[in-house]
Amino acid sequence: MSLPVYLVDDDDAVREALALLMRTVGLSVRGFAAPETFLGALDRLEPGCLILDIRMPAISGLKLQEQLRARGVDWPTVVISGHGDIEACRRAFRNGAIDFLSKPVDEEDLIDAIQKGHADLAARQRQASEAGEARRLLARLTEREAEVLEMVAKGLTTRQIADALALSPRTVDSHRAAIGAKAGTSSAAELTRLWLDAREGR
Repeated sequence: MSLPVYLVDDDDAVREALALLMRTVGLSVRGFAAPETFLGALDRLEPGCLILDIRMPAISGLKLQEQLRARGVDWPTVVISGHGDIEACRRAFRNGAIDFLSKPVDEEDLIDAIQKGHADLAARQRQASEAGEARRLLARLTEREAEVLEMVAKGLTTRQIADALALSPRTVDSHRAAIGAKAGTSSAAELTRLWLDAREGR
């Protein structure tokens, strides 16, 4: 199943036409006539690609972008406008938009932008899942094992780790073996990736 698309546009005709276009290519789309309605439903929505019109009463598309970012909602966003200008375009991109399209929207450009947004979102979800797995692994390590893993990830040899921690090389090797058993790999490269995933959320 494809990730959803959320279309926020107060123009009923534009919203219905774009929704129909997206459904004809197999996209799951839900339309909102007002940003307030979208915000009210936000907590019940799964992550997806946003299509936001710039000019809407009360809350503009750009303001909605800013409110979502303030809430920590970082979904891929395509901004559309019939009155776009350079400053609005800059502002949209500063707020994280992946594309800025002028009305009447070119159908191919819109679908391409949505596909790019879905690919970006899917990649972020995979990275978040991997980071969560890595953090769970680190939580299973003893304090000493975590220290050894960090030094392995920084490229230190067994001898260097032993010197830094005032341990024997044999003890360091024992810790590395325990880490490898818990991680399911003894590869320094894989252990480094796990450490980076957990520490940096990559």
